[in-house]
Amino acid sequence: MDNYSASLDSIFRALADPTRRAIVERLGRGPATVTELAQPFAMALPSLMKHVGVLEETGLIRSEKAGRVRTCVLQRQRLGAVEQWLGEQRAIWQARYGNLDELLVKLKGEDDEN
Repeated sequence: MDNYSASLDSIFRALADPTRRAIVERLGRGPATVTELAQPFAMALPSLMKHVGVLEETGLIRSEKAGRVRTCVLQRQRLGAVEQWLGEQRAIWQARYGNLDELLVKLKGEDDEN
């Protein structure tokens, strides 16, 4: 497995969890402290920190500690790998749909001739 695939795998694994997706979504609006990130969830802070740890390991977020406050920031460039992969998949399927459209037009034309 190449680095690109391994990177995508780790990102998709991290984003498979709804809590982590919500954290990424929140950080898309700007930096937030761990306490701010924890507010919408009914879980203990140590549990939320495990989610933050997974996101940090994949490089989706970065956190800095100043005193007792840990602030998290989204690393948008890591989402670029996902965007690239999705763009490639979209192009493949658009080409397939285009081929299907052409085939249907051709078959309809043959039907009209008979």
